[in-house]
Amino acid sequence: MQITNKTFNLVSIIQDYGFPIVAVFFLSYFIWFLYKYITNEIKTKLNSNTGTLIKLIDRIRMLDNDLIRLRTKVKTIQDLKKSKK
Repeated sequence: MQITNKTFNLVSIIQDYGFPIVAVFFLSYFIWFLYKYITNEIKTKLNSNTGTLIKLIDRIRMLDNDLIRLRTKVKTIQDLKKSKK
């Protein structure tokens, strides 16, 4: 069985420094990679979608106001019909 050069280096590093130290190094690299990915990729996409989200919220508010007006008109018509009878 042949051991590649990279694997041999990793094994020798673990033997020299210990598994916990090497694990901390790899976990810190993983956290750094996630931080960079989130700040570069996800934040830019979220920032580009905020305008669209604000427009959708405004439209929902307008629809809610229209529904309130419509309910008021329907209730007024129903009251007028009842008062005529």
